Amino acid sequence: MAQALAEARAAAVRGEVPVGAVLVDSTTGDVLAQRGNHVEADCDPTAHAEILVLRAACQAVGVPRLPDCDLYVTLEPCAMCAQALALARIRRLYFGAYDPKGGGVEHGARVFDQATCHHKPEVYGGLEETQAGALLKAFFAARRG
Repeated sequence: MAQALAEARAAAVRGEVPVGAVLVDSTTGDVLAQRGNHVEADCDPTAHAEILVLRAACQAVGVPRLPDCDLYVTLEPCAMCAQALALARIRRLYFGAYDPKGGGVEHGARVFDQATCHHKPEVYGGLEETQAGALLKAFFAARRG
């Protein structure tokens, strides 16, 4: 989670919402990809950290699914990202701050709880929640101030 937080901090410096993600091969412990949000820089509403690490890891290993991989992300994934994690067959999801407004795992759409969801990773929320939440609060307070 420390690497995901570092990616989130770097995203904030670039003017992006501070969300970072790291994808790890659970069998070797190797980091396959790590990214922060790039929505503003890429002018791409799908350039969330989670989507970017999935794309990078799948390209690196040459497969469309990652069943032996775990994702660490600083914020509860939105519905789009949660569905992408299901499609990628991610083994475990670890996230930091809960997102009552835009989350799609524990809040909102609750993607993994839907009958149409064909894969549900193990989910562990609240890791480094205070740190992850503080990054987001500081970012949005500075934008409003």
